Amino acid sequence: MAKIEKGKVFSIGASIDYAEGSVVSKEVVHNAAGSVTLFSFDAGQGLSEHFAPFDALLSVVDGEMDLTVEGETHVVHTGESFVIPSGACHSVAARERFKMTITMIRG
Repeated sequence: MAKIEKGKVFSIGASIDYAEGSVVSKEVVHNAAGSVTLFSFDAGQGLSEHFAPFDALLSVVDGEMDLTVEGETHVVHTGESFVIPSGACHSVAARERFKMTITMIRG
């Protein structure tokens, strides 16, 4: 998949493919202020519990995800978003394929 070009219109969902049995990530923007990363998850994949040093905005662009934050599970659907507070323990699980963006702003 080609690198996302700055200054051009693009479709975020079409900018990453699904890979069988895998999680795929692609940086959209990364600089000293923070980052925006695009992910695709195949069904049954996920990210184990971890912490982020900054607030993280998750936005689902295709499908739905199970997001567990501090022991509470939330189902987030296409077009919906969730802010994970700084330092919160969280994990991600894919009952079905889904794509999401994560925006982290340092500060």
